[in-house]
Amino acid sequence: MSAHQGSADAGVRRLVRLRTRDEATHIGRGDTVFSTRNEGFVEGEREQGLFVHRTRLLSLYRCFVSGRRPIPVTLSQVRQDSWLGYYIAAAPSQDGDADSPDHVAQNALELRISRVVGEGMHEHYDITNYTPEPVRFRLALEVDADFADLEETRGERQQRGTLDRRWRRAGDAHELMFDYHAQHRFSHQGERGTAHVRRSLTLRIRNDGESPTRRGRRITFTIELPPQGRWHACLDWIAGVDGEPLPTPACDAFADVEAADQDGALFLREATVFTTAESTTLAGVVTEALARAKFDLAALRLPRFDHGARAWTIAAGAPAYVALFGRDTIVTAGQAAMLGPEMLRGTLIEMVSWQGSERNDWRDEQPGRILHEAHSGPLALLNYKPQARYYGSISSSGLFPAALAQLWQWTGDRDAVAPLIEPALRALRWLDSCTDPRGFHACTTRSRKGVKNQTWKDSDDSIRYEDGTEVAQPVATCEEQGIAYAARMAMAEVLSAFDRRDEARRLRREAQAFKRRFNDAYWMEDEGVFALALDPQGRQVRSIASNALHCVYSGIADDAFVPRIFERLLAPDMFSGWGIRTLSSQHPSYNPYAYHRGTVWPAEHGPFAFAACRHGLHDCLERICRSQFEAASLFDFRRLPECFSGHPRDAEHPFPAIYPAANAPQAWSASTVPALVQAMLGLRPSAPEALLRIDPNLPAWLPDITLGGLRVGNAVASLRFHRGDDGHTSYEVLDLRGELRISTEKPGNGESREVG
Repeated sequence: MSAHQGSADAGVRRLVRLRTRDEATHIGRGDTVFSTRNEGFVEGEREQGLFVHRTRLLSLYRCFVSGRRPIPVTLSQVRQDSWLGYYIAAAPSQDGDADSPDHVAQNALELRISRVVGEGMHEHYDITNYTPEPVRFRLALEVDADFADLEETRGERQQRGTLDRRWRRAGDAHELMFDYHAQHRFSHQGERGTAHVRRSLTLRIRNDGESPTRRGRRITFTIELPPQGRWHACLDWIAGVDGEPLPTPACDAFADVEAADQDGALFLREATVFTTAESTTLAGVVTEALARAKFDLAALRLPRFDHGARAWTIAAGAPAYVALFGRDTIVTAGQAAMLGPEMLRGTLIEMVSWQGSERNDWRDEQPGRILHEAHSGPLALLNYKPQARYYGSISSSGLFPAALAQLWQWTGDRDAVAPLIEPALRALRWLDSCTDPRGFHACTTRSRKGVKNQTWKDSDDSIRYEDGTEVAQPVATCEEQGIAYAARMAMAEVLSAFDRRDEARRLRREAQAFKRRFNDAYWMEDEGVFALALDPQGRQVRSIASNALHCVYSGIADDAFVPRIFERLLAPDMFSGWGIRTLSSQHPSYNPYAYHRGTVWPAEHGPFAFAACRHGLHDCLERICRSQFEAASLFDFRRLPECFSGHPRDAEHPFPAIYPAANAPQAWSASTVPALVQAMLGLRPSAPEALLRIDPNLPAWLPDITLGGLRVGNAVASLRFHRGDDGHTSYEVLDLRGELRISTEKPGNGESREVG
């Protein structure tokens, strides 16, 4: 490792981020500054408020939804003069803890506030009902003005004046006016007289629905919204100086910086431009995100489950998922295998030690079933709940054989793989027993405190019919069929390598027959995508969700369907611009904050990228990878969180909100980063053949990347990939120790070039 690389890695390892005036947020332009607490409002504290010409016009500004403060989710400046805040609030009829962000997010009222300042301030208030029921509630704004000088906010008040407050209707708007007048008789060294100052602030409100009412400092709106309904209000804060109102920013100024500031835009267009070779790329974000992912995965290591220095496993995420999870650790180990095989080795060994050996309904355990989760907290150890050793997942048992094949492909280590073959076959036998009457994989909990939905998206409300109603259990989701198909094909590969060819042929025949039945049962020709699931009666659940793209990754999708699936899931209702949503924004159950009903999960994008690579869909691959690295550029430390909101990437949503209970670091999301790079480079290891197949297609935003110390079997290679002016990606071998052939054979043709 070079000294420069060591320095860069050390910079990513440290979590230092320095911010001046960390207790407050400021936006401003010219003579106007709006200073708030970090949650976006003004509590009357020193140096907070709306200041125009060093006069604090707005000294108190708070917001209440149904009598409660809304929960801030993600708040940030967009430009120096603008700011956006996402908040959520409980609907009045919502059960549970109205102050718990993760609870409220599942059925949220979203309040989005966007602000831009000029010589006053303009705000948009947008409230959307993401609950499944109509709602009626009150929004209250508490406002006041004190017209203090900036210096007076830091000490004693010196000026004294009169302040009049008036509330009136003005055409289609309502106005709250604050009019302040002060005078001061002075005599200073022969200069005498009476000085006057007059300042004013007018809040002009235009809103949907009923007219607002005012009582004291509170302005109240009564709002009724159907499911997915939206309420909008425009607030103009008009400053007055010496009896003359100053112009406020235009209503569209938040989205259009040039319209908001023509003079400033002219300067920015004509000023000297400074660039470097990497100024217009995401290369720095990619390398920083890769380094961050590496350190985060190491930090999530669970030493009590080590099987030697080079065989270990990890927790699913911090702070909530610091425990051993079956599917999380298996997926992570496979997606991060380009970094090294240690997690694959340790995770597979550890999963065998927990593999189900008996029927235990409390724990949803059956012989051969692979663990879902193992917690070590008091409630679990005291058996208040079954999660000390719990098996409620279909996915884990199919993912285990697939991960075993990955260990074989990356290492070719017969001694490591051989002891894991029989446990993998036991997992397959359990999977074969977990079927509905049509032979598709589905099961339901037997435990009184078990997981209701035991599929990839395991939240209770994730599987919905197209009309928004929940699907009863057991439900056969499409991606679980793909996982089972891939498990059979993976085990066939391993069995063939270990001279168990008859068993391998049987598994392949079963897998191919299963694939044909799947495509016949799940394909929706009118939608160009697979149904989300089959319900207990065998009917298609015709909701459009990200699950269908996992079927391309697993290989169960018919090749003829693949382009249409990508086209459908990259359509605007599914692709937010920051990634592919878990559920279509056109679905009646869509909620950009709900765990599996509208959020974007970085973890899904590794499989999506591999799927696009495998089928040579490089435009789709580029969009998927770019969305994730552009998202990473927004987050602290270039760290992708567990999930974030599904808001569209547009002028009203210049950044997504973070899911309130998201884990960061999170193992799945960390492993996504190397998976995306592996997909762009088309790396396919075959350690038993001492072969590395590559099909590199670097996008313009990543023109160059070097992999140092890539391990395939007993070989260690350093490779540099470079995109030329013609868009073609070439490579060179910088260093190679051990035996390894590198082939540029592309999927679907016979062209190849090998070095070794």
